[in-house]
Amino acid sequence: MTRVKRIAAGALAVALAFGAGIAQAQQKVITMKASTVSLNDINHEWFKVFKAGIEARSNGRIKVDIFPAGQLGPLPRTVEGVTLGTVDLDQPAMGFLVGLDPRFVVFDAPGLFDDVPHAFATLRDPDLRKRISTMGQAKNLEALFTFVNGPLMLLSHQAIRTVDDLKGKRLRAPGGAPMHIEPFKKLGASPLTMPLNEVLPAMQNKGVDGMMSGFSIMTAFKYWDIAKPVTELPGSFLVSAVITNPKTLASYGPELDAMVRAEARRAEEVYTTGALPDLERVRALWRSNGGEIIRMSPAETKRYIAEATSVLPPMFAADPKLKEDYEAIVATARKYRK
Repeated sequence: MTRVKRIAAGALAVALAFGAGIAQAQQKVITMKASTVSLNDINHEWFKVFKAGIEARSNGRIKVDIFPAGQLGPLPRTVEGVTLGTVDLDQPAMGFLVGLDPRFVVFDAPGLFDDVPHAFATLRDPDLRKRISTMGQAKNLEALFTFVNGPLMLLSHQAIRTVDDLKGKRLRAPGGAPMHIEPFKKLGASPLTMPLNEVLPAMQNKGVDGMMSGFSIMTAFKYWDIAKPVTELPGSFLVSAVITNPKTLASYGPELDAMVRAEARRAEEVYTTGALPDLERVRALWRSNGGEIIRMSPAETKRYIAEATSVLPPMFAADPKLKEDYEAIVATARKYRK
């Protein structure tokens, strides 16, 4: 090789390296803001697993910043942030999505599932997943997957052991839709809605007699310092979703959009394999701090479900689409019932 050719080859190599360096420097790193009201529980763990997976698989093109314990604000605000594109991932209970699409309320109907494993098997059904993915589309919202946080629990100053114990009690409901309110009215309670960040002072001041939420929320915020009895509400489960804005994902490009969805589903195993052990951990933690866990007797359980579900037909008569979704979930649940 002549001296001229060597100089030319060297210059070309330098130019290519310089160009590659510029391209790499100019490559935009996507930072996903992930919000959860939980802290150091299975919900928080999902985000950690997702973060590790997507950051490794994307080779650094996607970075995930996790904001636990409601650091980005109460759920209504962060859910709105997802629809506006200012929050990339959130983890709300379905009750917080009803204002965006009334169809989401169907998951709060009592009596859908027998237990946590039955709920997971039902929610992972491919056809049901497709149906759920159509909810919220008009408001730039999509559930990447749905999961069960566990039974819906009622923390109360006075122990709730029977249906009659509910009568006259002012209770924070899991949402503000008729599906959240009417069953408890039928059971004799006085349900009301309030953001999670307002519940703690309301319980401390006895502005409410009790509050309903997932058990992990109660332990994360040490509600045992306020009240000891917690009742597992029969046939009632806290169904939640990991939500995103499909337009935001689409803006990442097809490859990264698909990658986020795949890693979200892969991390879902955190729930399917860890939900029951985590629930037992939470129960043990509650008891170790002097708390009591109550389950109604078989007779009271049957009575509770019968009264709570008696309010459903009028709701379905007024909303055929809600009835269609409800019947689809019931039919799917029947497939997985042992």
